[in-house]
Amino acid sequence: MVADRIRILLIDDHAVLRAGLANLLALERDLVVVGEADNGEAGVKLVPRCQPHVAIIDISMTGMDGVETSKRIRRLAPDVRILMLTSSESAADAARSIDAGASAYLTKRVAHDEIVSVIRKVHAGHKSIQIGVRPASSPPQPGLLSLRELEVLRLMRLGNTNLEIGHRLGIAERTVKSHVTAILTKLNASDRAGAVARGFDLGLLKIDPAAMGPAHRPSPTP
Repeated sequence: MVADRIRILLIDDHAVLRAGLANLLALERDLVVVGEADNGEAGVKLVPRCQPHVAIIDISMTGMDGVETSKRIRRLAPDVRILMLTSSESAADAARSIDAGASAYLTKRVAHDEIVSVIRKVHAGHKSIQIGVRPASSPPQPGLLSLRELEVLRLMRLGNTNLEIGHRLGIAERTVKSHVTAILTKLNASDRAGAVARGFDLGLLKIDPAAMGPAHRPSPTP
């Protein structure tokens, strides 16, 4: 019966990955997926209705990210265990997640049986589990992107659109699009959020935005 199983809420904006994980978890007799959401806001709203034991969350999502989602779920339902399952191997992201109340941080490269094992562990009360995280001391790879691509990536990090990036760097929007495409390819990222996360993983985005030149800073609010 459902009451005898570990109730799981999936929060991930990648529908295919979410469906695949749900199908894998359905094979386990002691686990049951009781709800799915494609963003943090929707996931938080599902908590009172679904009453999950474990919430599996992606750190990088459109809108509210996984860290803020974790904080809100913990405030709403302190007994819910948080398992962060993400593509980011960043030690900084792992630390932020644990600080936000996550019991575990796993990268999406882990095997299915590892995910299942960690679900059971966090449900049992284990904490600070990290699998697949790149050590903080891993050397950066500054030569991976060109100087212009680094400028574009840093502005992507600040949330600028292609048009805004073009205005700030004095280049055409179509040129920015070409740079963004190259960045996604070189960083093996499927979208802008993934490229930014990968940039942190590789040490390309360690610079404080306040220390950047005027061209990299957001425009002051009128």
